[in-house]
Amino acid sequence: MFANLLIGLREGLEASLIVGILIAYVIKVDRKDVLPRIWSGVAVAIVVSIGLGLGLEALTKALGADAEPYIAGFASIAAAAMVTWMIFWMAKTARSLKGELETEVATSLSAGGWSLVFIAFLAVVREGAETTLFVWAAAQNADSSIRPLIGAVAGIIIAALLGYLIYRGSLKLNLSKFFLWSGIFLIVIAASMLVGGIGDLQSEAGILPFLTGTAYDFSNFIPEDSILFIVLRGLFGFHNSMTWLQFIIWLVFIVITLTAFLRGSLRRKITPVETTEIRIIRSVN
Repeated sequence: MFANLLIGLREGLEASLIVGILIAYVIKVDRKDVLPRIWSGVAVAIVVSIGLGLGLEALTKALGADAEPYIAGFASIAAAAMVTWMIFWMAKTARSLKGELETEVATSLSAGGWSLVFIAFLAVVREGAETTLFVWAAAQNADSSIRPLIGAVAGIIIAALLGYLIYRGSLKLNLSKFFLWSGIFLIVIAASMLVGGIGDLQSEAGILPFLTGTAYDFSNFIPEDSILFIVLRGLFGFHNSMTWLQFIIWLVFIVITLTAFLRGSLRRKITPVETTEIRIIRSVN
């Protein structure tokens, strides 16, 4: 549940900051008349994101139980890929994000402003689709209850509140450190999601029939009905057993992805553009 709360918080905060930049800019250039178009794009993106989750659930039921391991497996791998891409995308583009968005908005306003609907839609639907896919895959692989959804919704609500407080100038948040530490944590979660999908395809779907031997098995010490397992699963996506294929993929993914992420983070300056963006948003008010 905590992992889903974090993914909802991070994705929601990214979307909130982007929408905040859009709103701040149109107010800055005295074009409040186009604000409903921004909110229309946000609303459509939310509907599409919810529709994605409902569509995945409907597809799973329509294809039957035999297809569920395939859908869950590939969805988990896709979710891990999308979360990993999101982490690196935000780290790479954060410094130029504000300028790029303002350029797009200026171009849209000169052409009538209707493309603002599309700009706002893309800004939110990317984050919404990633969150939906991640939560759906988590529910299929780790927790079939409503807890993953509750965690994600709670994270999104907190993100919306933080985004509003930042926009109003009531809160200062070190976004550089937030995205750094949440990125590290989400790499671990993405690795867990990846090997969970591999496990579905290997053991249930039977399409990866190699390296099926047990790399480790802690199920006798940390059974799945224990509080410790629930805590470790919720916080880190812990697996109490893995095949050799899962373990090798998990280890390679963690080493390569975490090394690349930290190396890129260390090359950047300590003073990020995220803090500047908050000051600019505050100055508009």
